[in-house]
Amino acid sequence: MSDFGMSGDDLEQMYQEVILEAARDPHGREHFAPDLASEDAGSATNTTVRASHEYCTPGESHQFNPTCGDEATVHAEVSDAQPHRIERLVWDGHGCSISQASLSVMVDLCAGKTVDEAMELFRDFHQLMESRGAGLSDPDKEERLEDAVVFQGVSKYPMRIKCALLGWEGMRDSVAKALAAKNAQ
Repeated sequence: MSDFGMSGDDLEQMYQEVILEAARDPHGREHFAPDLASEDAGSATNTTVRASHEYCTPGESHQFNPTCGDEATVHAEVSDAQPHRIERLVWDGHGCSISQASLSVMVDLCAGKTVDEAMELFRDFHQLMESRGAGLSDPDKEERLEDAVVFQGVSKYPMRIKCALLGWEGMRDSVAKALAAKNAQ
């Protein structure tokens, strides 16, 4: 039983529910990234994200996982007020069910939080992904992660960890870029 109070079977069932829900209704997904592949006359692709870093606006981060082919562009807007709060957090992308579900859960957890709170969640999720299936020793961290704790099982598979972290890395980078843009004004 994990410190979060769930057996392995309970986590597995919850994981499947989170993945299925994210496939049906991914939270925070908006089609905003330019589909550069469609600009190529010979392209017949249905992929959404093709924006590389040079096409990202302030507050956007493009992430690519070459192992799986997952891509995501994460867009964050932060408040002017201190402490800075994530006012808007959306993503556009395609990939495996793990990356898409993780992006959806990340939006649910981090949108509306202060930047410091979101970065704490980022660190907790990163630590969960490094646990190799053991979970977190701090039950408060697992509780803060809410539905994201179901990705504990993914951490057993090193090749899938990048899938789960893709959107979280994008969130951290896009928030940093949004803050840098505010500081440059």
